[in-house]
Amino acid sequence: MKWIFLSYSMPTKPSKYRVQAWRQLKRLGAVNFQNVWAIPHAREKLQDLEKLTTDIRSWKGEAFLTVGKPLTEDDEKRLLAAASEASNEEYGELLHVAEDFLEEIRMETEKKNFIFAEVEENEEELAKIKKWLAKVEKRSVCEAPLRKETLEKIRQCEKALEDFSQLVFDHLHAKGHA
Repeated sequence: MKWIFLSYSMPTKPSKYRVQAWRQLKRLGAVNFQNVWAIPHAREKLQDLEKLTTDIRSWKGEAFLTVGKPLTEDDEKRLLAAASEASNEEYGELLHVAEDFLEEIRMETEKKNFIFAEVEENEEELAKIKKWLAKVEKRSVCEAPLRKETLEKIRQCEKALEDFSQLVFDHLHAKGHA
C-alpha cells in the first residue's frame, strides 16, 4: 500500500501554528506513527499535505513530505494497526455520545416531557452525531473494530427519536395542542 509521510518541526511559540498543523493532520485522517505522520496515498490528501507543508514553512517550521511504502510487511501491519486504533478511538467516542443520546431520550420519556421543543433539540443532537459520523467515516483509513457497533447504536438513536416524536405527537393531539 502506498502512503504519504510527513515529518515536521516547528518553534514552540506561538503554539497556535502547532495546533493548526495537528488539527489539519487529524482532519485528514493522518496517524502519528513513530514521530512521522502517515496517511494512505490519495491525490487530494497529497494536495492538502502539500499546502500544509507550505503553511508549516511559512510559520518558520521545517517540513519533509514524501510518498512511499513501508519496506517490510511487519511495518505495514504496524502502521495499519496504528491507523485502526486511531479510528477505533473516534468510533468509541461517537459510541459514547450515542449512548448519552439514548439516555437523554429515556429520561425525557420517563419525565413525560412531551413537548415539541424536546423533539427539535434531540433532532439537532442526532444531526450533530450523524455529521460527526460522516467526518469519522471519511477520515477512517481502515476498518475499526467499533465501527459496526457504533453504526448500530446510531440506528438505535434514530429509532428512539422516531418513537419519542410519535409519543410527543400523540400526547399533544390527545390534549388538543396539535
